[in-house]
Amino acid sequence: MASATKRLSDKFAIWKTQHLTNHQFLMFLSALIGFIAGLVAVTIKNLTHYIQLLLEGEFVIKYHVAFYFIFPVIGLALTLFIIKFGLRKNIGNGIPTTLHAISKRKGIMQKFQMYASLLTAPITVGFGGSVGLEAPTVATGASISSNLSRFFKMNQASRTLLIGCAAAGAMSALFKAPIAAIIFAIEIFSLDLTLISMIPLLLASVSAILTTYFFSGSDIILHTQLTDEFEIQQVPFYILLGVIASLCSIYFTKIYFRINKFFSKVTSSLNRLLIGGISLGVLIFLIPPLYGEGYDVINNLLQENYLAALGTNIFDAYLDNIWVVIALLAGLVVFKIIATSLTMGAGGVGGIFAPVLFMGSAMGHCFALIINNSGFLKSPLSVSNFTMVGMAGLMAGIMHAPLTAIFLIAELTSGYDLFVPLMITAAISFMITSQFQPHSVYTLDLASRGELITHNKDQMVLTLLNIRQVIETNFVSLHIDATLGDIIHNGVIKSSRNFFPVLDENDHIMGIILLDDIRPVMFNQSLYDEIKVRELMQEAPEVIDLRKDSTKDIMRKFQESDAWNLPVVENEKYVGFISKSKLLTAYRQKLIEVTV
Repeated sequence: MASATKRLSDKFAIWKTQHLTNHQFLMFLSALIGFIAGLVAVTIKNLTHYIQLLLEGEFVIKYHVAFYFIFPVIGLALTLFIIKFGLRKNIGNGIPTTLHAISKRKGIMQKFQMYASLLTAPITVGFGGSVGLEAPTVATGASISSNLSRFFKMNQASRTLLIGCAAAGAMSALFKAPIAAIIFAIEIFSLDLTLISMIPLLLASVSAILTTYFFSGSDIILHTQLTDEFEIQQVPFYILLGVIASLCSIYFTKIYFRINKFFSKVTSSLNRLLIGGISLGVLIFLIPPLYGEGYDVINNLLQENYLAALGTNIFDAYLDNIWVVIALLAGLVVFKIIATSLTMGAGGVGGIFAPVLFMGSAMGHCFALIINNSGFLKSPLSVSNFTMVGMAGLMAGIMHAPLTAIFLIAELTSGYDLFVPLMITAAISFMITSQFQPHSVYTLDLASRGELITHNKDQMVLTLLNIRQVIETNFVSLHIDATLGDIIHNGVIKSSRNFFPVLDENDHIMGIILLDDIRPVMFNQSLYDEIKVRELMQEAPEVIDLRKDSTKDIMRKFQESDAWNLPVVENEKYVGFISKSKLLTAYRQKLIEVTV
């Protein structure tokens, strides 16, 4: 089967070379990938909704509150079963996994990722897991795009661009917001903003939205139309909303990674399921709006329908008191990220995009209600406007994607009347949050390992370099207790290099010996047994640690030490040397690859 696929790929490559230019074929593939991303989005959404419909029978509705506890646990258990006994591989988190594939795997994603999230995400969310479907949709489309690119023998630069096309197509199909989808791909995946990259992204986005219109009509996730105009005197409140959004963004990120860190210490997947699933079940039982993605809650908030938005709970008899509503909305902001983190930690498959919009809408709505009911404004704030702008503020802070936030909300509201307040709140939220959290939720873990792709071309090339490929191992090592005679007979005579690593019995690097260090005594045989290696060696100017040092750290060490060769260790054991000349050659080659 594999050989037949390879022959077909080779034949098509010959036909493509004869009839199409690379640019023409890239345009065709981008439109095709947009269509596929649209199909993926429709499939994941419909599967999720079908599961939800099955769970809303007459028996379930009668005891609906009780099932808020049990359904999420069942969904997480089914997801774990599929992963453990069906896929038998770790799916990973959608967008961070895709970013890692771009930075460290040359845009190559594993084949099982083409269907893994397609199977597990609808079950997780359909049974009430408090996560979104956007990241699984993007990851599925990106994996299909990556494997299609490999089949058609596309280079790394084209493969990365087509992964961005899949992301743009997925977001365009989900939200019916084609411009925001393009900006999302550029901001999140750090794609170059050039005409060469823009046209494929545009084709993918348009192709995806046409696909979803064909299958699901004009139905959209968020149902809202602007009814209140922006008023200039409200600018201070939008500024304040941006500050509050930044605080909520920092809270979101810290809680998310703290809970993830806790679950990473729980080695048993069954224990993670029990701890996370039961905690999530209790939380959703007490706060029903945390069930599922939460778009119904957002739509009800936009309509100011609090009874439908806040669900049946112990406080529903007091919803005529606006301060009870405000307190419950503040609770949604606080507890949504906890529910999302528990879902992910327990083994659920989903993303944070929908939870971010959920928290942002509750935050903005709560803020407007507090101001309006404080009694110091003659004309009240538009609650629906602040609900929408709150979503943009939280997106800008948590995801570090202010332009995506602005254009997404503008497209969802079918106009640009809110453009100025969106810009104000998103910009302030992003600026403040980035001072405390330099990286987004998607990129924080990658950045800590030096594996993050950015819009900085130099930094991007450094990140894409595979350091292991430039390590040289053809050096003769010397034991620290060896003699000058050993250096001559076992080192100088047998080696073509002019320096030698000095190791102890555990292969730890102790220093280096240069040929210049032994030149004055190397011909004096009477000293062969008297002079020891430890007397001749010198300390290495720097040592490169494969586990700790990023490519940027390695470049810095070469620059600060002014050395041309540096020893490399892994797990404290000597591996080889990296030369500055070979590293720079690899850098130039990678620069050519990513810009062609």
